[in-house]
Parts: sequence; C-alpha cells; structure tokens
Amino acid sequence: MAEFPTTARVVIIGGGAVGVSGLYHLARAGWTDCVLLEKNELTAGSTWHAAGNVPTFSTSWSIMNMQRYSTELYRGLAAAVDYPMNYHVTGSIRLAHSRERMQEFERAKGMGRYQGMDISILGPAEIKARYPFIETHDLKGALYDPNDGDIDPAQLTQALAKGARDLGARILRFTPATGVSRRGGEWIVHTAKGDIRCEIVVNAAGYYAQKVGEWFRPFGGRTVPMMVMSHQYLLSEEIPEIADWTREAGHKLPLLRDVDVSYYLRQEKNGFNLGPYEPNCRAHWVTPDDPMPDDFSFQLWQEDLDRIEDIVTDAMARVPLLGRAGIAKVINGPIPYAPDGLPLIGPMPGVPNAFEACVFTFGIAQAGGAGKVLAEWVTEGCTEWDMWSCDPRRYTDYTDHDYCVAKGKETYGHEYAMHFPWHEWPAGRPKKVSSLHGRLAAAGAQFGAYNGWERANWFARPGDDTSEEATRTWGRAGPWEPRIRAECEAVRDHCGILAITGFTRLRVEGPGARDFVDGLTASRLPKPGRIGLAYFPDRRGRILTEMSVMVHGPDDVGLITAAVAQWHDAEILSRQAPEGITVSDHSREVECLLVTGPKAREILAPLTDHDLAAPWLSVSPAGKVAGRDCALIRVSFAGELGWEIHCAPEDAPAIWDAVTEAGARPFGMWALNSLRIEKGYRAWKGDLSTDYSLLEGGLERFVDFDKPRDFPGKAALLAERERGVRKRFVTLIVEAGEADAPYMSTIWHDGGIVGETTSGAWGYRVGASIALGMVRADLAVPGTALEVEIYGERRRAVVQEDRPLWDPSNERLRA
Repeated sequence: MAEFPTTARVVIIGGGAVGVSGLYHLARAGWTDCVLLEKNELTAGSTWHAAGNVPTFSTSWSIMNMQRYSTELYRGLAAAVDYPMNYHVTGSIRLAHSRERMQEFERAKGMGRYQGMDISILGPAEIKARYPFIETHDLKGALYDPNDGDIDPAQLTQALAKGARDLGARILRFTPATGVSRRGGEWIVHTAKGDIRCEIVVNAAGYYAQKVGEWFRPFGGRTVPMMVMSHQYLLSEEIPEIADWTREAGHKLPLLRDVDVSYYLRQEKNGFNLGPYEPNCRAHWVTPDDPMPDDFSFQLWQEDLDRIEDIVTDAMARVPLLGRAGIAKVINGPIPYAPDGLPLIGPMPGVPNAFEACVFTFGIAQAGGAGKVLAEWVTEGCTEWDMWSCDPRRYTDYTDHDYCVAKGKETYGHEYAMHFPWHEWPAGRPKKVSSLHGRLAAAGAQFGAYNGWERANWFARPGDDTSEEATRTWGRAGPWEPRIRAECEAVRDHCGILAITGFTRLRVEGPGARDFVDGLTASRLPKPGRIGLAYFPDRRGRILTEMSVMVHGPDDVGLITAAVAQWHDAEILSRQAPEGITVSDHSREVECLLVTGPKAREILAPLTDHDLAAPWLSVSPAGKVAGRDCALIRVSFAGELGWEIHCAPEDAPAIWDAVTEAGARPFGMWALNSLRIEKGYRAWKGDLSTDYSLLEGGLERFVDFDKPRDFPGKAALLAERERGVRKRFVTLIVEAGEADAPYMSTIWHDGGIVGETTSGAWGYRVGASIALGMVRADLAVPGTALEVEIYGERRRAVVQEDRPLWDPSNERLRA
C-alpha cells in the first residue's frame, strides 16, 4: 500500500465527478502533486444516483462553453485514459409550446453556432420523423441538438480517476477530511489517517459543501450559499416497441425534453427514464427536525410520487408508450442547489489559496468543463472564458439560510423556465432595502434585486399591469415601455432622480496606498479633488474590472464600483495588498442619489451650498443638500448634466423629498440602461469582462503605457497593440423589430458569424435600437453593414462612429 502523503500542492475534498475531473485537469496541466480525499468510495454522493444526461444547451454563454467542452472531452476520454465507458450521443429534442419558447431556442441556436455546434430548429413533422412515438398536435416546434446524450456517471468518474492516477495524482478513498487549519501560510488538511500540508485546498464536497465550507470561516470564509433538493426520476419496465425500433434504427431514441411541462424523457436500455422538475418540490436538511446526516453515502430517500403525478400524466399523454409500461424503479436522491441553480467554481471568498468547485445541479454534464475551469483558476489565476456566472463571489452577505432555501426551491420548480429580460424572480425577497424603499414604493417603483439590494427598475402608474405574467416576453413592448420612455425624456428635457442603492465602496489606506492602487490599474489615477475611471487588467491584458477612483492623498484612496462586484473587486485589492495596506468596505454606510438632466443645476441650486460651477468629474466632499451633510460628485451615467449625491442613509429621505418637490422626476434602472447605452458606457460583466482585452474593448484612451509603474498585462497589451487586435468594440444602430439585441446575440457578415453583442436596448433620445458589441477588427469601420441575429431574425445593423450617439462632444455633460 502506498504511503500516506503528508504533503501535496493541492488537496481536493470530495470524490464526485467534479472533484475527480478537477484532479484530472490539474494533473494534465502538470500539477501532479495533488491529492483527492473522499470519505467513502468515489461517486458516493450525488454522482452515483445521477441520471447522467449530458446536454450542451444553455442560454448562458459561459455555461454553454463549459457543457460543450464536457461533450468534447467525453467523446475521446475512454481512448485517452484507456477505460471503457458507456457514452451515448443520441441527440436531443426540446419541445416548444409557445412562440416565446421558440424565440429562446432560436437564440440558443445562434449561440451554439458561434461555438461550433450544429444546433437546429425542427417543425412538428420533423419532430415526428426523429421520434415516432410522440404526439405533436399542440407543439410549435423544437430545438434539436445532435451532441446531447447520456453517460454512465460512475464510469465517467472512474475514467477521470484513472487518467489522474496515471499522470501521478493521488486519490485516497475512505479518507474523510475532518477539518483544516493554517500554519506558516500553508493549509493543514486533517483526516482520520493523518494530516496533509498543502498550498491550496479545493471544496468539491457536493451536497456536503456547506459543512466543509464552515471549516474555512475562521480564516475569512462565509457560509456556502446553497441548499439541498429532493430530485426523483423513474425507470420504466422494458417496452417491446422501443426494443424493436432501436434494433432497426441502430441507435437509441433522442433524449426528449418537454421544457414547458418540466421533465426529460430518455431511453434507458429498452425502457424510459422520466425525470420531472415539479413546482411542488421538496427541500431536505433545511429544518432542525431534518438534520443533515454525517454520512449519506450511496443512500436515497423514500419515493414521493404524489408530487410528480401531474407531470407523469402529461408525459404519458405526450409519449403514450410510456403509459403502457410499469414503473420498475424510483430514484429519489439529494441534489445541491445554489440560489440561481448554477455552480460555485472559483476563488473561495475571503480565504487565501482556497477554491470551490461545488453545488453542481447538473454535475455530470458540467464536470468536464468544471475541471478545466478549476485547473485554470488554480494554476493560472484566470480562466479562458469569463466565468462570472459561476464565480462564488457573485453572492455576498445577503444569502442567508431562508434565502437559499426559498431561491433553491424556486429555481428547481422553474428549472426549464425562460429567463425574460423584464422578469424578476420574487422568492426570498426583499433581502436589503434602503431608507428610501417606502418612498420608492409609494411612487410606483417596480423593484429589481442588485446584490440583494432592492432598486427601482421602473415606475408604474395607476392602472398599469404589474403582474408577473405581463413580463413574460422577449419584446420591448409592455406596461413598462411608455414609462421608461417618459423617464428618459424627463432626464433629457428636465431633470430626473435615481436612487442607486448598494454601490460598492472600498477604501485603501496605509503608507503608499496610492502607489499600490496605481500599480494594479492600466489607467492614470486622477488628481485629488477629481474622480476618474480606472481599468484593472489581468496578466493577459483582459478586463478584470472598472472602478471609479478618488485619490484623497498618497495614503488614502477611495473606489466605487458596481454593487454586484462587491466581493470580486474587494479581493482584487485585498489579495494583493502588501503589509501595512488595508482594504475596507463602506458600502452600507452611504446612499447615492443621481440627479441629472439639463435642469439639474437649477433644481439643486436653492437646496445646496455646494459649488455647482465645479467642472465635470470634480468631487466636492463637504457641503449640504436640503440641510443634510453630503458629498457631490459631478458625474452622470445617464450622460446629462448631473451630480451624484453621496450621503448617510438616514439623510437620503430628506434629500429625496426636497429634490422631488423641486421638480425632479424619479426614474429607474431600466431607463438608466437605455440612457447609458446611447453614450456607449460599458456595463460590468456584459461589455466589460475577461473575454476581452482592454484594447479589444475600445478602452485605449484609458490605458497609459507611459506610467512610471508597470501594471498587470502591460506586456500583453503592448504585444497586442503591435500585432493589432482580433476583435474591436463597436456601437451599432440596429433595424430591430419588437425586441432589442440581448447579450451574446450573434453578429453576421456575408453569411458568416463575425462577432457578438454585449448589450442592447432602445435609445429613446436617439430614437433607435442600439447594440454594443465586438466584431472582427476589419469590420469595425463606420458605415459597415452587418446583421444582428435577434431571437432567430437577422436584422440589419450599421457600425457607428467611435463616439457617443447622444451628445457626442459631451457638451451637455460639461454644461
């Protein structure tokens, strides 16, 4: 028997498909001194009872990338590691009952084409040709994915394990980790068999991830945002007709998903596997009378068929053969859920040299891609694809137990739901409300959640339809549309006021604080008394983040960034801060009101002693508005004359009352999105992401190559500048129909895909549909005619001049 390892470079806790894939990919990257710990046998958690479906479909660009990579890996894995596997690439058919569902499918088809996948749309007759046992009389069509299929989860895990072992990595079965400690900047992972000293620890503990996560709380960690759902699937008895069809066709039936009813139906040998996602769902281990056991390896719960009876009945009507067979077996096992149903892959928030690869709802489909992403995070500190959708830091301090349970159940019960741009999921809210919440609600605010904070998206008037049902559209038209238009016009012609609650506010202090921040950004920092945008690249020159910077002195720098970037951006600073430099978070201490429009000065003048003649980008730190202490910053993301008023939360209501009584009209985040896109202002993790370099993102004017200090990615950006960019940021005017371009709409030229949109909206000041995006560099020429594919329809688009569409000279901003 091999000697117990007392040291390793990386220790992975958890031996499911994801953890083992992480070990395999680390070993492939050359990090062979890695150890995986599993309390029981490999696959003992969710992996062993997983159905093993392997879809590529997603309307998330990053998730589609990850799942596509999995299918590509699995096709060649058996040969690569010399381990036989049952992997059936059967294709899949997703059924659509509505036009809106067909639009969603068209969007996914476009994204899949961009990633090299041959996804197609089927009509009802074509569905029947591929799946003869189905009833199609009430269907609009379907999405066909030829790369979909199923795999044996145990065989997949063992194949990955063999590959990892062959490369030199270690797997210790029946070796439960019992805790962690730190010594000399290294981790000590405790087990019943001894301790392992290592540089890096990975929490890949599946539905036990929250328990493992608690070990890291003394070292800066938090409670892992997750819960556990009961998921059932049924295995039927064998059906002669399926056996006969399979024998004649030479392959299995495509995997069928009726996403509007919420189930999948897969051929299992010569019978069926039916997996429902029922709205009447059940969570486990969430109450004191149902505690999580210390070990639930290879265990299941009692079946509960009453919960899924309606879905089973519907499936039998859709595929009558199913109704002729009895139920041979029911699987009812635990599946972990994050609040949005997406996994946690990346740096463990607040904890040095620790990562998460856990809470996978679709772990088999995503295991291959997750292993790749984890290995990149660990070995390179960055990932090929921007993976913010799965980054553990996307959740902050609001994800308490009740929130995670409510959201997990909501997500499970709507597993196949369409995520419309105007729809807000209500469960678990509100979590964080501002001192202005009552006033906003009284004014008709319809709220959205931003890092847990409730902000007004738009303001309804009496009689407006504010139901959830009204928001189930991809189109621009809805009760909100005339209200957004009026809000934008008020900002254009008079003055608007917007409560931007929850801005992330960071303070960097200590000897040399300014120099420290300066060394992390490609941008030149503003002088004291001014505010400026600063862009922070990674070592590849890609866009990590954007922050507004105020230098208070050589030892004191303030930064403001997006609400949802709170933990992400704080760690960009804190993880690199030298001894003596502190990074503190003051986000809850300040409220922000944006007062903007051509009459903003006129409205504020009687209310303040601040100097309203101070120029654009100036900071007035001390003064009053409506008799309340506040700072004024002369900026406006709306692109009009305006000021941000920064004040104590308890003073915000008095300032709001005074400004609105003086004539400013409340407007919401959706109007702000329209206004900012007319100015070409980028949005975080849409237009600004690590998928693009600063030069590709059109941010050259913010890059100072002559700074006395080097910055991350400088060499990469210099090399890119020398050879020329591959893509370039553009603003497009689109001849859109009823819908504007969503994120990651494909851009076409001469019959080929040449780029993608990063955001889109109707511009009410310019009277046109606008898209921001990235296109092949040679096409980023003003006047170039392109096409933007919007929910399956290619719409003519024209590249605009590299300047704002609205007020291109910024005269209104500077007035």
